[in-house]
Amino acid sequence: MTSAKKSHIDLEQCLLLTGMGSFDWDLDSGELSLDASAMAVLDLLPEEFHGLVTSLRGRVPPEEAVRISFAVTEADTTGADLYGVYFHVRHRDGSRHLSHVRGRVLRDDDGRAVRAVGVVRTAANDGTELAAIDPREERRQGIALMVQGTTQALSRAVTVDDVVAVLSGASGLDRFAADGLVLGLVEGENLKLIALVGQTMQALDELKLHKVDESLPLVEAVLTRQPRFVGSLPDLGRRFSRLGPYIEHMELDSAAFLPLVAQDRAIGGLALFYRGRKDFTDADRNLCIGLSGIVAQSLQRAILFDEERDLATSLQATMLPRGIPDVPDSEVAVRYHAAWGGRDVGGDFYDVITLPRGRIGVVVGDVQGHDTHAAAIMGQLRIALRAFAGEGHPPATVLSRTSRFLAELDTERFATCTYAQFDPATGIVRVVRAGHLPPLVRHVDGRVGVPRVRGGLPLGLATEFEMEDYPEVRLDLVPGETMVLCTDGLVEDASLDLDTGIQNLAEVLSAGPETAEDLADHLSGALWERWGSSDDVALLVLRRLPDPGTLQEPRIHRYVHQADPEGLADARAALREHLAAWGLGAVADDVEVAAGELLVNSLVHTDGGAILTLEVLTGPPRHVRLWVKDRSSTRPRKRSPVETATSGRGLLLVEAVASRWGIEPRGEGKAVWCDFADPDA
Repeated sequence: MTSAKKSHIDLEQCLLLTGMGSFDWDLDSGELSLDASAMAVLDLLPEEFHGLVTSLRGRVPPEEAVRISFAVTEADTTGADLYGVYFHVRHRDGSRHLSHVRGRVLRDDDGRAVRAVGVVRTAANDGTELAAIDPREERRQGIALMVQGTTQALSRAVTVDDVVAVLSGASGLDRFAADGLVLGLVEGENLKLIALVGQTMQALDELKLHKVDESLPLVEAVLTRQPRFVGSLPDLGRRFSRLGPYIEHMELDSAAFLPLVAQDRAIGGLALFYRGRKDFTDADRNLCIGLSGIVAQSLQRAILFDEERDLATSLQATMLPRGIPDVPDSEVAVRYHAAWGGRDVGGDFYDVITLPRGRIGVVVGDVQGHDTHAAAIMGQLRIALRAFAGEGHPPATVLSRTSRFLAELDTERFATCTYAQFDPATGIVRVVRAGHLPPLVRHVDGRVGVPRVRGGLPLGLATEFEMEDYPEVRLDLVPGETMVLCTDGLVEDASLDLDTGIQNLAEVLSAGPETAEDLADHLSGALWERWGSSDDVALLVLRRLPDPGTLQEPRIHRYVHQADPEGLADARAALREHLAAWGLGAVADDVEVAAGELLVNSLVHTDGGAILTLEVLTGPPRHVRLWVKDRSSTRPRKRSPVETATSGRGLLLVEAVASRWGIEPRGEGKAVWCDFADPDA
């Protein structure tokens, strides 16, 4: 046996002899780690412990659990690192033994308490340590801790779901020193049970929606607005016959049925169940009534918040587009997420507009402010922008006219937006932006680019300062590429600068799924919820569908950026990979040489990138065709360089390796093509 292992065993034996053990408690999940010595102090068998703090309920009475929980909470609130508290443990023979816990609070980078580690020991039941505990003071402190802990926990609850989460969380039952809890809300003529907490409470699941009558004790308490304390649940089963079978299954001894009254109206009911208790003292009754009052006020506040929130979001929903038009050979997905942190709505918006000549307009924007006025301005602004775009104006004109419209409204609000016209037939996107985030483009190989769209002033301000110039930038969206527009709620956080937020968005976008709908959900879940959902978000995803050709005539497309040093090498590697997959690896060298020369010509002698297309044509004869398209209408010319010249041989090389080549005009630019014969044709 090694000395290290022997020392470890000696330490365990020493801890067992001294009645002391160690613990590690995850305060978020409720996971708890106990060594063998700590389990001995708590009189727990290995099969009784399931790695959760809830496993201690059989040994640590609820009022004692409240004492421990409050000690940790107080240490967290005051910023203290250490805490200590005496508590009683109920052994399996029913006897109560004094114990003491000494722990240290561990915090995350934000200073929030996340773990507690320390030791638990058996305390002496003699005058020395018992002197620290006055039974009357202990009782008074226990009541105060329950009320304070419940008030503090519910003070942070905003919605009804938040209230339910507090009551049903890891410490929910401990706050009430109960073994079971049922919470119901009055909805019309029914009492709906929205929380069932405790090991046997799920037996009441069949009673989740019950008519408000006197057939159940909790419903009776709601009707009469009077609490009911029952020292013998089996006796109660004879009075309420419908409840009898459930009482037998729950194996509980007593209960308190409490009406939840707020603003002189019963809004619901709270039932607390106990094991091992036979009666209720006046102090117990007052405590239960006080706790029910705290829950009632929190629920009333949460109900009002939910109602106002639903009304506000419904108002904004009516101002957003009801449907998105179908776009040929493309996918469009939109998302709007309202902030969770407040009841007011914001001015974020999106739209997809059908334009003349088969094009569409896409826009995402944000009106200044988070109130109903911002939402109203947003509705008017969206309609105006839609009207100007629908008339077929260029993107810059659409924004300048929209800015004038906003400036003429009786408001001091301004708005930001990014607007783009998209031609599904060619993939050309013309983008302008007014003080807003630029679009992001995910390319076929998964890389994400942020195009340089210089932009202008926000709408409204541009007119006020007589600076209605919105520079237009052309993007080329090849089949399989995706463009994303969003408002700042998707990328901004108090602890991050905007550039870092956009970089985070690019990383999540790069690793996201292919389809527009799945990608929109992925971005929302990965980013909007990550930032705590403190701001509204409008999100639009536009994806040009892939164009793989057919099984006999496969095809690939790739966009090569002018400012991307790795793009050329990646494109050449992609050509070789696909030719090998198509069984045409014999022409890969020639295709790679031609592609390199034509791409370099486009990237050096034009103002933008180049679109590379490789396809197989069945002919006859069957051959491979390479296209390189750019935005310049200037035709390249073949030259005859001297021996010492360092350039001018590109087209000579293309002519040497290709069976034929040519140049065709394409809109504002051109396309250079070259064919390569299939050796097996």
